[in-house]
Amino acid sequence: MPEASRTVIRIGERELSLSNLDKPLYPGGFTKGQVIDYYTRIAPVILPHLKGRNLTMVRFPDGVEGQSFFAKNVPSGAPGWVARVALKDNTYPVIDDVAALVWAANLAGLELHVPLHRAADGVFTPDRIVFDLDPGPGCGVCECAEIALLIRSILDPLGLAMVVKTSGSKGMQLYVRPVEATPYDGESGTTAFAKAVAEGLARTHPERVVSKQAKELRPGKILIDWSQNVRAKTTVCVYSLRARPEPTVSTPLTWAEVEACAGGAELRFTAPEALERVDSLGDLFAW
Repeated sequence: MPEASRTVIRIGERELSLSNLDKPLYPGGFTKGQVIDYYTRIAPVILPHLKGRNLTMVRFPDGVEGQSFFAKNVPSGAPGWVARVALKDNTYPVIDDVAALVWAANLAGLELHVPLHRAADGVFTPDRIVFDLDPGPGCGVCECAEIALLIRSILDPLGLAMVVKTSGSKGMQLYVRPVEATPYDGESGTTAFAKAVAEGLARTHPERVVSKQAKELRPGKILIDWSQNVRAKTTVCVYSLRARPEPTVSTPLTWAEVEACAGGAELRFTAPEALERVDSLGDLFAW
């Protein structure tokens, strides 16, 4: 096996040795160097959403068409300056600066998944609630947009702040900020709240919505996956790349875009497009 080509760079006081920058990680030729460039340039808006959260990477050493694996533990040989937090049987990396983000990208950690709380800051109470809208066979992102608007119509009267993004894959995710610190568990917890909203919509719109994951229920409908609202689960971070045929990104949306998508407009953004949007719109997930 040929020896990996290496490039040494400095980011502030950190020195990193990057490998195989010319290696394509996407079928169209989007390279590892371009992945690192994307994460470097998106750093100002993605880092606030990674900070303090234990990271699970999905790594693709041979690109998105090769084998992949979920990586929770900090690998041996990681620089000592990479922040980390020990939780049960795993020691997770915590991405809190540009150098750590580049380090993760150099591992071909294309997808970055984080929980809804900041365990590395000692906080295990969620600071957001997620409704993960997953289209079943025969549905797509436009149907997800319709359901996102239904959820908004229910939660708007409660005065809850909401933001929405593409999953970067097939679906859409709507995030809600609790009015006050609320635990996951209990009758008034965020898990019960998300479940109640999902099950309520499944009852009132049974032809469009399901709240259970059984495959036989899914064709032609949108699953509102409320089960992500538990301490052990993670969701793809906003601005993360996804392992699709193109380097698509989990991209924040305006509600006007969601409304247009419900009317038939497609929503799919690649890494260059996500960067252009940040330049013109700022961080739509800053709340």
